Amino acid sequence: MRALLDQLMGTARDGDESRQRVKFTDERVCKSHLLNCCPHDILSGTRMDLGECSKIHDLALRADYEIASKERDLFFELDAVDHLESFIADCDRRTELAKKRLAETQEEISAEVAAKAEKVHELNEEIGKLLAKAEQLGAEGNVDEAQKVLQEVEKVRTKKKDAEEEYRNSMPASSFQQQKLRVCEVCSAYLGLHDNDRRLADHFGGKLHLGFIQIREKLEQLKKTVADKQERRNQERLKRREEREREERMRKRTKSRSRERRRSRSRERERERRRRRSRSSSRERRRSRSRSRDRERRRRHRSRSRSPSHSRREHSH
Repeated sequence: MRALLDQLMGTARDGDESRQRVKFTDERVCKSHLLNCCPHDILSGTRMDLGECSKIHDLALRADYEIASKERDLFFELDAVDHLESFIADCDRRTELAKKRLAETQEEISAEVAAKAEKVHELNEEIGKLLAKAEQLGAEGNVDEAQKVLQEVEKVRTKKKDAEEEYRNSMPASSFQQQKLRVCEVCSAYLGLHDNDRRLADHFGGKLHLGFIQIREKLEQLKKTVADKQERRNQERLKRREEREREERMRKRTKSRSRERRRSRSRERERERRRRRSRSSSRERRRSRSRSRDRERRRRHRSRSRSPSHSRREHSH
């Protein structure tokens, strides 16, 4: 019950401040655990049990993270991808090493015989997966679906019988009886060429094999999530940049228009000043001409006043 409440309500459910001191963002907290994909959890109880994780696992912290991640992107997927990639890389190295050891210890066979043995292994794998699927469907109550899968199993068994016959006829009987092993590409466990259906179903439906499938699928899912988030972030960044550039262009246009308006007003003021100067000059010219005419009239008047004829006329009067 306590674990369920932690998972639903987080660290603050009962006011325990000591628990709240460690935040889900703390580097000591396992980010893969927060995303429900830590191999230490998934493979617990299998023959490849990794023991306790070196980082903090707490269902309440996972609940805190799930609540916070709805509000903002925390990109903890990056940490989980690094963790799972490292783990899967180690597993793949073990698989290749196991293959190498088998190649060194098992009896050398021709390429043709090896191909026939590989065919039997592939059919074994198909049978194992189908049986595991049928058992899962039966456990879930899907009896009709389980029966359909079992019918497929019978078809594959027929193919396997033919493949085994070809393989048996391609080599001595003593060699055929030897258990030819193969390494499972998913979980690196050994599979025998002559494994029975129960052994195959136990392997392909077992916690170890399914756990590795879960880890590998989760890794691919996280990679896609990271790529999608990065693409979304890049698009948002591009959008913000375009908005800034658009705003900058608008500011420049506004500034340019303001500058142009100031220039226009300045040109208008200058034209007005020129008009005023022109009007002033015109008035001054008119005044000047008027003064000139006045002077000319006075000059002519004085000239007439001084003339002899004018004097005689005045004298006669």
